[in-house]
Amino acid sequence: MKLPNSPARLNRVLLLAAGLVLLAGGAFELGTRAGVIRWVPRDQALTFVTEHPPRWAAYAALAAAIVVGLAALRWLAAQARRRPATQLWRLAATPDRGITTMHADTAAAPLAADVETYDGVRAAAAWLAGPRHDPVLHLRVRTEYDTDLTALRRRIDGHALPRLRQALEIDDLPAAVLIIPAASRTRVR
Repeated sequence: MKLPNSPARLNRVLLLAAGLVLLAGGAFELGTRAGVIRWVPRDQALTFVTEHPPRWAAYAALAAAIVVGLAALRWLAAQARRRPATQLWRLAATPDRGITTMHADTAAAPLAADVETYDGVRAAAAWLAGPRHDPVLHLRVRTEYDTDLTALRRRIDGHALPRLRQALEIDDLPAAVLIIPAASRTRVR
C-alpha cells in the first residue's frame, strides 16, 4: 500500500513554477546589467511606471510581502505534517448511557509499543487514519542494520496486527507498513 502524500504533487508544481519565475527574473536582470540583453538600457532602472509611485504603494507592497511571507510560513508548516489526519472515534454502543470518545492515535499507541519490543527494532510509530468503521493503519518502524526484515514483517502481520484488530473489534484493517533499516556502520569501497 502506498503511503499517503497528497500535497506532494502540488508542492512540486508550485516549487517548480516559483523557481522558474525567479530564475527567469534573475537571468533577465543579470543579462541586462551585463549588456547581453539590450531591451532595457544598462543604466536605467527596471520600473513599470515612469513617474514616482504614490505614497500608499510602498505600504501596499509591504502588506503584500507580509501576506506572501505568512502564506509561505503556513506552507512550510504544512510540510512538517507528513501523515494522514486522525480522528476522534465514538465508542459508545448505547448513546443514552453516555458517549465515550477516543483519539485514533490512542488506539495505535499500544501497537507501536508492542512492535518496539521486537528484536532489532529501534523505534516504532503508529497511527490510525479514517473513521472508526473503516480505519487504515500506518506503521513506521526503524530497525537495526542487520535485522531480518522479512521475519520482522511476518511477526508484525502475524502478531501485532491481529492483536490490534481484536482490540478494535474489526475484521479488516488495511496497513501501510514502512520499515526503515539503519545505515551501515561500515563503509563499502
